[in-house]
Amino acid sequence: MKHLLKLADLSREEIFSVLNLADQLKYERANGVHHDYLKGKKLGMIFQKSSTRTRVSFEVGMYELGGYALFLSDRDLQIGRGEPIEDTARVLSRYLDGVMIRTFEQKEVEDFARYGSIPVINGLTDYCHPCQVLADLMTVREYKGSFKGLKFCFIGDGNNMANSLMVGAVRTGMRFSIACPKGYEPDANVTALARQAGDVEIVRDPAEAAKDADIVYTDVWASMGQEEEREKRCKAFAGYCVDANVMAAAKKDAMVLHCLPAHRGEEITADVFEAHAEEIFDEAENRLHAQKAVLCKLLK
Repeated sequence: MKHLLKLADLSREEIFSVLNLADQLKYERANGVHHDYLKGKKLGMIFQKSSTRTRVSFEVGMYELGGYALFLSDRDLQIGRGEPIEDTARVLSRYLDGVMIRTFEQKEVEDFARYGSIPVINGLTDYCHPCQVLADLMTVREYKGSFKGLKFCFIGDGNNMANSLMVGAVRTGMRFSIACPKGYEPDANVTALARQAGDVEIVRDPAEAAKDADIVYTDVWASMGQEEEREKRCKAFAGYCVDANVMAAAKKDAMVLHCLPAHRGEEITADVFEAHAEEIFDEAENRLHAQKAVLCKLLK
């Protein structure tokens, strides 16, 4: 494991290795055990998209591991004034031990890894969100004990979350179903890759996708950078709300996850969200532990 550019780059064994270390770090943190695994290490955090959970979890994670995190917005860097990513990568590789990038194009993350000489972590692109999905998988295993025999259902846009969740689900042995409107399916190449490894179903009816599901997952209808499409998307996704009817199709003990922020009354009702708030905020907390595990794997 040299970088974390997309979840598909990790084998099943590498995913489980990260999850096992994340469990250990979470347990030890809860019991007052502190580590200096990354003492003296420096992580650059490049943000071209704003964030709550990504920034705070990476910054706190580096601090708790004894390292230092440096926040770099595109307003602070020459990237914002047109410096090529390959030049930025080669310069920052002389100063830092690793970089986390949260941006729009997957190519920027891939190019940084290609031209730089330090580990690169994808903090989110329009194509995928591997850090979030590692936290999601960690949460599923905490609540369900195992991935074996589980059905994972996603309702909404076939976006970066759907792309990464599909891969994460099949790599860990779960079945994956998604309900989305026509024209909003997950990436075709990701779908083809996932179907080679496991059971993937794409349907239009949310209740059909959620039938006998163990996990029901949703995300906002319009992600960052899609604000101008909001009205169009709200019309397209009308009916794709995780509500009581959807949950009635799932198993009685089904858990609900959301990567946040949540728009209550759109992709999820307030009642369903609050009924599963503990799961959702455990999921948010697990961003810290999963990312600490990734940092240890890449920088230690």
